[in-house]
Amino acid sequence: SCNDAQLCNCSSMGLDFIPPGLTAKITMLNLAHNRIKHIRSQDLQQAVNLRALLLQSNKISSIDEDSFQSLVKLELLDLSNNSLAHLSPVWFEHLFSLQHLHLQGNFYRDLGESSPFSSLRNLSSLHLGNPRFSVIRQGNFEGIELLNKLWIDGDNLSQYEQGSLKLIKKINHMVISLRNISIFSEIVRDLLHSVTWLEVRRIAFSISAEVPLLRVMSSSFAKKISFRQTLLTDATVPEMVSILEDMPKLEEVELIDCRLLGTGQWQMQIQANQSQTLRVLTIEKLSIEEFYLFTDLQTVQGLLFLFTRVTVRNTKVFLVPCRISQHLLSLEYLDLSANLLGDQSLEHSACQGGWPSLQTLNLSRNSLGDLEMTGKSLSHLRKLIILDISQNNFGEIPDACEWPKNLKYLNLSSTQIPKVTTCIPPTLEVLDVSANNLKEFGLQLPFLKELYLTKNQLKTLPGAAPIPNLVVMSVRRNKLSGFSKQEFESFKRMELLDASDNNFICSCEFLSFVQHQAGISQVLVGWPDKYVCDSPLAVRGAQVGAVHLSLMECHRSLVVSLLCILVFLVILILVAVGYKYHAVWYLRMTWAWLQAKRKPKRAPPKDICYDAFVSYSENDSNWVENIMVRELEQACPPFRLCLHKRDFVPGKWIVDNIIDSIEKSHKTLFVLSEHFVQSEWCKYELDFSHFRLFDENNDAAILVLLEPIQSKTIPKRFCKLRKIMNTKTYLEWPLEEEQQQMFWFNLKIALKS
Repeated sequence: SCNDAQLCNCSSMGLDFIPPGLTAKITMLNLAHNRIKHIRSQDLQQAVNLRALLLQSNKISSIDEDSFQSLVKLELLDLSNNSLAHLSPVWFEHLFSLQHLHLQGNFYRDLGESSPFSSLRNLSSLHLGNPRFSVIRQGNFEGIELLNKLWIDGDNLSQYEQGSLKLIKKINHMVISLRNISIFSEIVRDLLHSVTWLEVRRIAFSISAEVPLLRVMSSSFAKKISFRQTLLTDATVPEMVSILEDMPKLEEVELIDCRLLGTGQWQMQIQANQSQTLRVLTIEKLSIEEFYLFTDLQTVQGLLFLFTRVTVRNTKVFLVPCRISQHLLSLEYLDLSANLLGDQSLEHSACQGGWPSLQTLNLSRNSLGDLEMTGKSLSHLRKLIILDISQNNFGEIPDACEWPKNLKYLNLSSTQIPKVTTCIPPTLEVLDVSANNLKEFGLQLPFLKELYLTKNQLKTLPGAAPIPNLVVMSVRRNKLSGFSKQEFESFKRMELLDASDNNFICSCEFLSFVQHQAGISQVLVGWPDKYVCDSPLAVRGAQVGAVHLSLMECHRSLVVSLLCILVFLVILILVAVGYKYHAVWYLRMTWAWLQAKRKPKRAPPKDICYDAFVSYSENDSNWVENIMVRELEQACPPFRLCLHKRDFVPGKWIVDNIIDSIEKSHKTLFVLSEHFVQSEWCKYELDFSHFRLFDENNDAAILVLLEPIQSKTIPKRFCKLRKIMNTKTYLEWPLEEEQQQMFWFNLKIALKS
């Protein structure tokens, strides 16, 4: 479970105990989400170089006192979400290097009579508390002087001894979750001068009678205060605003995931004391159940001119009243993203005289649909430099638009625009049109320095001439098949070019260029890991920088042409050689021989059906069928002859018929003539008989010359047959009638032999 850096992940493995065999090499051990119940003294004894130990979400209920004694280098210990009923100072005595300690989600009700953390001099963050945690005593935090973050889950905290947290001289970020306002007031009193950022969770400011208890906050030196999952009402908001305004060093207020019960009908006028420090307001995911009845906030107009940064995100804002906008005199940053602003409501919100100092405006994820109207509504904002209108559904883009004169940054990503036109202001230095359906980009933007075209349909890089000052460009996840040397040279002056995650066609020209281009890794972001080939198929998924194509792949047309010519020449030569040396005949003979070899060389006697198989030319059929067959089959005793016209099995391959007929006959009778020599099927029959004659060394063949024929007329490839005709007797059909009786006599003798 350990990697090369000795980070060992044994989480979610169903372990009931810490596995044995841990060595000094291990630096991080993750045992979270198992079933460990007890930590023994010897379990971690050898892990002396351990820096992080994660034991959260187990069932740990007991720990031997010296279990962590050898972990002097440990920096992170997470024991959260276990079953510890008490905390022992002895556990942490030797953890001199510990910086982060997580103890929340256990079963302890208090931290003991003294401080369990007194030896943790380097502790930076501490997270404790659980639903049963109810008591904080004096001395519980003794030994801790400085914390970057202290998080206390005290929803059911019922007893807090005054001065318990005062021992900590400085806390950069204090997170406290509780419901008891009285306890909260006592804790704040101890943190007046030590906390820089106070974050309050799950408390309900709903009873106006309890609000005076919070007046102590007005003396706090905190610079930032956050409210998360808190409840506010029309009755308590004015007093809370008054308290926050009185905080002498407060710079920022946050309300995140809070609820406001009311419609802004506050019972008292908020008197602005013109705080000299409060400048930042963040409201995110504020739930106002009757938001459609909310008033125009006239009562807080006096406070608004203080703010320089305002964020109201995901809060169902559909309109900013014109008077409110006109009172935001110092506002430089406004984030109204993820709301319900439409084209008409934006025109009213950004009225003349509104947001006069605004430099950055975020209107992303709203309900804007008319790009021309959006630009016109904002055109009077002379100081506006950065505008984000991404993730609105504009769909179309006109040819001309009005924009603020000093606009330099425009985000139009994910706005469904199909193209870019001269509606885009020429003053821009940064343009983001990612995640649209752009197929090309050819705008003249002389001042543009950064261009983001990620997730479009571009097949080529934009031209460099219209954007001469470009230094950063992203064309990730487009349809680029590559880029030429000329294109790359034109953008080589850029500091960053991100063309990763495209469908690169790894042609030889492209590979040769990118693999030999000096300094390409300094220009291309993610080179070479994120530049992979999409084709050819053989190298799909391979890094462009590591692909080396063969000669065939680089010069496919030339190689294919040469191969075709070569194949044609080889075929031509083979045809010529085959014609000269009768190759076709030898191939036919080989096939027939292989077919014949699969059968027995001689059929069993019981399968012999004929005295002779007669092979003759169709042109000699008159003599064979009317003279020879009548003479032999009417002899006494008669001879059984096999004729192809009469005795071949219908539907059977003719070659098989020939082979079977020869094998089922005692003799093969060849009626030779000039017609026989020219007949193709006679050649086959002669061929098969030729094999039988010479494979078995018998006299199965009988040659009858129907007319005088020279042995040289027989094809030369039948060399052995020609030798037979030169060395053995054959029968000649005499034209004289007196000699024909002798011919029949000799033929019958030959058939009987």
